[in-house]
Formats: sequence, structure tokens, C-alpha cells
Amino acid sequence: MMLRVLIADDHTIVRQGVRQLLMADGVVSAVGEAETGAQAIELVRQSHWDVVLLDISLPDTNGLEVLKQLRRDHPCLPVMLFSMYDEGQFALRALKAGAAGYLSKRASATQLVHAVRQVASGRKYVSPQVAESLADYLAPDADRPAHEILSDREYQTLCMIGSGKRLTDIANALSLSVKTVSVYRSRLLEKMRLSNNAELTFYVMQHGLADPEMAGMAAFA
Repeated sequence: MMLRVLIADDHTIVRQGVRQLLMADGVVSAVGEAETGAQAIELVRQSHWDVVLLDISLPDTNGLEVLKQLRRDHPCLPVMLFSMYDEGQFALRALKAGAAGYLSKRASATQLVHAVRQVASGRKYVSPQVAESLADYLAPDADRPAHEILSDREYQTLCMIGSGKRLTDIANALSLSVKTVSVYRSRLLEKMRLSNNAELTFYVMQHGLADPEMAGMAAFA
């Protein structure tokens, strides 16, 4: 079966590379490209697609916000998240949000084609790199980090504050009031038994959560 695949990624070289790999394999009949979340949503509205390959970090929003809207408006459309991060906790959050799969950007061309075919057929897919990380993360004896207990909005607030964002910046990015973001901050400090932003920032840096793409991983409620 020839597939129509939409690639949403803000890096032109990534979009073109994925396009060439899929076209070379003969798995697709058409490939669309979107640079932003808004473009992806509009292209899905305008045309039929069998699979959406969606980067987590986009210029105007994050992939999981786009995933939420696509799941709401097109519940049968398989959307596979595409990320350079293999961490199990992020894959788990994406799958819980309704992603049909989670593909590492470290995946081979063969894995990419297999993943697209698999999610198009209605099955779930995680790349081997992600599966191993996910298995380690879900192991009974695995140490759970303190941020595991946070809600998704609290977790995103944690990552963004720890990445140097001000409350006003976070409020604007999430289309929330500063008061609401402040409430999230207070809740996460209490849950994690942290006293201030300095301790929060140290925790974020210590656990490698300061990167903007990782911060975007939790942007769904």
C-alpha cells in the first residue's frame, strides 16, 4: 500500500532527508512538509494523510500540543513523534498522549520505513533505542526521579524555569496567565520539596531537563 506521509519538522534538511528515504524505498505516493505546528494542522485539515511524522520541538509550539489537537480533530490519524531523545520517560508521556509511535532520530533508514508502515497499519511503534530506554525506565527496581510525580503542566513549568524562562515568558508560551503559571510553580516546589528557583534550576540541570525540546515533551494536560 502506497502511503501519504506528512513530515512536520522545523529543519529543512531533516524534512528533505526523510522525504528522500521514504521516496527511495517506494513506501509513499506523496510526502507533505510542514515547518510549524500551525502549518501541520492546516495541511491535515486540507488533505488526507495516512501518517504524520511530528517533531517534538517546533518554532511556534511543541509537538505534543499539535498531537493533542490532531487527536481531537482526527482521532483515527496515526501521529508518530520524532525526537533526538531516547529517554523512556518522554516516550511514555508521548504514548500516553495518544502518539501512534515514538521514533528516535538516531534510527536507521530501515527503521524509519518500518515505523511508518507499522503505524499506518494501526499498530504502535517505538524504535529499539527507545524501547530499551523505556524498559529500563519501567523496571520494578528503577529509581523514580522526583519530577515523575508532577502533572504534565507542572513538569513543563519545571523544565522551562530551569532553562532560564521567566514566568511571563512561560505564560506567553503556554497561553496561560502568569498567576496560573505561578500556581504550577508553587505546586511543583511543594511536591518536590524544593525551596526556591535556585534549587529548582540545579535539579533541572542535574537531570538534563534544561533543553527546550525536553521541556516541550510535557506540554499536554
